[in-house]
Amino acid sequence: MNSKTTKIFGLIGLFLVVTGISYFLFDTFLPTNRSKLITPVNTNQNTADTNNSSGQAELYPGPKTEACPINGKLYTKEEKAIWETRRPLMVMIENHEDSRPQSGLQTADIVYEAMAEGGITRFMGVFYCGQVAGSESSKYDVGPVRSARTYFLDLASEYSDYPLYNHVGGANCSSATDGGPCTTSTKAQAIEQIASYGWNTKGTWSDLSQFSLSYKACRREPDRTGDERATEHTMYCSTKELWNVAESRGLTNTTEAKKTSWDKNYRTWLFKQTDKASSSPTASNISFDFWSGYKDYSVSWKFDSVNNSYVRSNGTKEHIDFNTGKAITAKNIVIQFTKETRSVDEHLHNLYAVVGSGDGVLIQNGGKTEISWSKANRLSRTIYKDKSGKEINFIAGNIWVEILPLNTEVSYN
Repeated sequence: MNSKTTKIFGLIGLFLVVTGISYFLFDTFLPTNRSKLITPVNTNQNTADTNNSSGQAELYPGPKTEACPINGKLYTKEEKAIWETRRPLMVMIENHEDSRPQSGLQTADIVYEAMAEGGITRFMGVFYCGQVAGSESSKYDVGPVRSARTYFLDLASEYSDYPLYNHVGGANCSSATDGGPCTTSTKAQAIEQIASYGWNTKGTWSDLSQFSLSYKACRREPDRTGDERATEHTMYCSTKELWNVAESRGLTNTTEAKKTSWDKNYRTWLFKQTDKASSSPTASNISFDFWSGYKDYSVSWKFDSVNNSYVRSNGTKEHIDFNTGKAITAKNIVIQFTKETRSVDEHLHNLYAVVGSGDGVLIQNGGKTEISWSKANRLSRTIYKDKSGKEINFIAGNIWVEILPLNTEVSYN
């Protein structure tokens, strides 16, 4: 064999080796792009199956005997065995009209919605039990993920000694020029607050900022929904990989550095397992604007008496979860009125006083109940009570908490 032939075979061999290594690395270390594998189901189907809100086949079928400590819903022993090895995961999901349909909101046990800035709301999904049942094997299953806000940190602090908090950057001590003065209000500096809480400290590193994560956990998918989107609306993350990152940092159901369980001081809400739709509903259509005049972010919840749940619309259209292709539904809706402080700095950051107390409304079973809320400090649980002072009972199932400015007009038709 002459030298030229030897060289050709050598190059072919090298190509095959490199190709094999590349395939192994991508197949082993990168999650599959869900947008290429999963086509959303018929979006004309209004509601998700209340027993399997993900719209996918159940991964762990069997008797549902184990109550979720977050939203009271019953799951199988196999599902409980998985969530008991983890701690709750909070994910910041944006709601700009160009971010819709978002992925993962339906499988969150609890969703908080509050204003971010400029009339645009933002969500914080609390993932723990429902994500096991809904999409444990999915990849890049939540998003688009956006930045942190201080009042969401106050709420996230209810769910662990060191809560897993996934976001893409956040409000911080910005400067107009390098070395210039800080232009962000101290009260709005989410990134600095995260550090002060110990969420970036070795052994308690629960902060899951995308900037500190690998491509395996989070990546940009500009054409995920079939339309090219601006860069800021394209970050999606894998809940499974986020939990894996937490485990690598010593944060599972226990905090390795502290030798304590995440729920040592966790205060669960009260739940009743039976639910029945009212025969004479008084809250069949709930609607409100976070800010007057911003109709793209108007919210309405329509009562579905067949499934005894509420179907969400956002900006006059049914709000679809991309993972399921179905309209988002909720068993419980809490309207929580809070003090709003607008544009506290030149970046137009807003503040919402979720620590303190105030009034609200609980919506379930087609009816509404006047309630009050209280949260003593950042680490304490928000407690909801009826007007007699008795703590309310949620229906077992997912919960949406709508954080509205004081005196917001809400319609209950």
